[in-house]
Amino acid sequence: MKNTVGRQKILMVCEAFGGGVFTYVSQLCNDMCDDFDVYLTYSLRPQTPKNYKEFLDERVHLIQVESLGIKGLTSISNDIKAIKELRRIEKEVQPDVIHLHSSIAGGMGRLAFKGKNNTVVYTPHGYAHILMGPGNKSKMYEMMERILGKKNCITLTCCESEDEVAKTLCKRTAYIETGVNLADLSASLDGIEPVHNDKFTVFTLGRACVQKQPQLFNRIAELVPDARFLWIGNGELESKLTAPNVEVTGWKHRREALAMAKGADAFILCSLGEAIAMSLIENMYIKKLILVSDVMGNKSVIKDGVNGYVCDKAEEYADRIKAAMVKFPKELPERAYQDVLEVYNTETMKKKYVEFYNSL
Repeated sequence: MKNTVGRQKILMVCEAFGGGVFTYVSQLCNDMCDDFDVYLTYSLRPQTPKNYKEFLDERVHLIQVESLGIKGLTSISNDIKAIKELRRIEKEVQPDVIHLHSSIAGGMGRLAFKGKNNTVVYTPHGYAHILMGPGNKSKMYEMMERILGKKNCITLTCCESEDEVAKTLCKRTAYIETGVNLADLSASLDGIEPVHNDKFTVFTLGRACVQKQPQLFNRIAELVPDARFLWIGNGELESKLTAPNVEVTGWKHRREALAMAKGADAFILCSLGEAIAMSLIENMYIKKLILVSDVMGNKSVIKDGVNGYVCDKAEEYADRIKAAMVKFPKELPERAYQDVLEVYNTETMKKKYVEFYNSL
């Protein structure tokens, strides 16, 4: 495959082509088209939008690989097939940079690519062994990260606290903060009327799963019975949300979810860890009071008492919420909003990425 004269070729490899990773990778591909020839190798997931091609710039060269995400590091025969396919693509495209996104693509790619004729970059988008909580599976993923961390590869994370984790697993690291597309977000918010609430409303958004700690969210609600708590989404652990002042909305269309967010007072992200959650940045932009757990990702974005609150135990969240119900700290959401304008946006992220790729 020929590239535009004088331009580097970037080969993106993404198995987790859904949710926040889909948003991140599709935006990155689009943003890099002005400066590089971009190729995207991907596999489809149930979470992949049916019209995913409409999200991508027509200049992005698409290469679908079915074997990449079928059983993800659990089937030796399938893994060998995927590795051979990735090597075939590398030979055909002849990229200058190969950028692997998420743990499965990161595992397969670091086994497939030697980094002799190009530079291999790996972005975990939140280390799986942290996000899934303690257990044998997470121990296996951590062991794999340590082994693969010895490969000829740069680990590029989404924030400083994730980079700190990366430094314990591999030698070469860097980070570029995640950003949201402010033009798209502003357009999405335009004309949306906030849902009116009679009570002080605290909400979160996402799947009710181990990573998001719904039990902790439920305990916080129990400690603040005079406030309304809203979980926008659903998931396998939604049965843990039993407090009488908690409402689980189920899955909502984006405009409906944004209307609920605009009408709420505070946003909680009490997860086990993040890279940087898109929902966090979006709610900083909407000027919600932000409360987050003191973990990877969250603590890089939110500085306690400056642009939100960083909490550990349920009682800390509850005390902050009760205080805000008496006197709302308006200066914190304003500072968080300014941080998005200055740091956590795709224009800033694009400049940093172009500089990073050109430095390799």
